[in-house]
Amino acid sequence: MAKEIERKFLVTGEDWRDAASTSSRFLQAYVAAAEDRSVRVRIVDGRHAKLTIKLGKNLVARDEFEYEIPLADAEEMAKCATGIVLEKTRHRIEHQGYTWEVDVFGGTYLGLVVAEVELESETAQPDIPSWVGQEITGDRRYSNAVMATEDLSKELVDALSPSAP
Repeated sequence: MAKEIERKFLVTGEDWRDAASTSSRFLQAYVAAAEDRSVRVRIVDGRHAKLTIKLGKNLVARDEFEYEIPLADAEEMAKCATGIVLEKTRHRIEHQGYTWEVDVFGGTYLGLVVAEVELESETAQPDIPSWVGQEITGDRRYSNAVMATEDLSKELVDALSPSAP
């Protein structure tokens, strides 16, 4: 069984862009979601797809099962999505021995930029890059499953605008 251990942060500024080594466009649709589990389909660059099952309430460390599936199957499943199909471009950045993934959201969450880093243990302390802002690990509003099943775009994206109170 694979264990996903990650921390998540808001991103400040654009300094991360020069360090990005790869980028992929994702369409991410949730077929099922509950407080302690989710089943999602992800289409990457319109060319291949994965089905992912995540189990557990802890947003830092959860059991994760991921499988390649036929693109046509993923496209059919995405049509049956619960709520919003998330659109984002994921950029990968190597920093001090860790791979950071910066997700730049489009569509409903246009303007939201989030970074996450996968860890080898819950006690790992990666060096935090200068472009990383407020930590949002454990804030359920920034869970992709919650963002897809509850439209939090007004709350999450509007809070980023300079005119927000």
